[in-house]
Amino acid sequence: MPLSVLDLSFVTAGHSGPEALRGTIDLARHVDALGFARFWVAEHHNLPSVASGAPDIMAGQILAATRRIRVGSGGVMLPNHAPLMVAERFKVLEALYPGRVDLGLGRAPGSDQLASIALRRRQNVEPEDDFLDRLRELMAFDDGRWAPDHPFRKIQVMPVDVRLPPLFLLGSSGYSARLSAQIGVGFAFAHHFATHDVLDAMLSYREGFQPSEHLEKPHAILALSVVCAQTDAEAERLAASVDLSHLRRQRGSFAPIPSPEEAAAYPYTEADRAFIRRNRERVLVGGPETVAAGLNRFLATTLADELMVTTPIYDPEAKKRSYELLAELRPALRPAQTATA
Repeated sequence: MPLSVLDLSFVTAGHSGPEALRGTIDLARHVDALGFARFWVAEHHNLPSVASGAPDIMAGQILAATRRIRVGSGGVMLPNHAPLMVAERFKVLEALYPGRVDLGLGRAPGSDQLASIALRRRQNVEPEDDFLDRLRELMAFDDGRWAPDHPFRKIQVMPVDVRLPPLFLLGSSGYSARLSAQIGVGFAFAHHFATHDVLDAMLSYREGFQPSEHLEKPHAILALSVVCAQTDAEAERLAASVDLSHLRRQRGSFAPIPSPEEAAAYPYTEADRAFIRRNRERVLVGGPETVAAGLNRFLATTLADELMVTTPIYDPEAKKRSYELLAELRPALRPAQTATA
């Protein structure tokens, strides 16, 4: 069972954005040595809790700092970018680090409405959802399948002798699952924040998958929020930061990740605690045995081909230790037989 990492370069209370960015690169080196399969970085804008809005730049830095692990975007928010620019940047990465790059694409802006307008205002586009048009254009820049009279067919995306890296569509609903299946590319479901039913998304992707030149059989990645420590009690202490962060986000506050001490001292109401209990359905917390049992439940029900873990906790050393414990759990993880048939 491949294990991978999604890291958002979270800013933590009392620390800076540059520290968060360097911490992401340091974590990538760490999990590369542990044998993780992929390391993806995200695109978010105008959020005080997230230091990076440039996954292509971060991916290049991480590729240079690591030796084996695949590196990619989880994802590039395609509505924010001209498809030609995305094609150029990821072809350059693929040319420099062949066979180690992934291109994950999302259809949300990764920002609030005002930042979304600022990102797109110079692109002269209509405000409706044009993700599918942009996706088709991006793929045509790669495979040359333009309409005979399309003016862009004359554009060469440099370097011309390099194909785009493997494509994945990211989703927190059923739309991207169905579209990924239809066009025959990989799919990654963001269970760590999605409200959509995880089984519907994962199983509908697998059932509807159509083989393509990109991918012969379905590859479904399940992204989970996991906090693993040596004991259940220590994991619960660390996860208090996650709980308070999610509570604040639910209220529209995207402050840096609080320390466990700050989270423990917060004056929670009964409504707050009820929200945290509900949100824990999307966060797996515990010692190695507890986490292994939880991961195997997800594998058995979702038929995931790969697990991608994000660990949004305060202490970088505790985060590293969480991934070390996950690496040790790999022999205990049981992929569903139908997922690999």
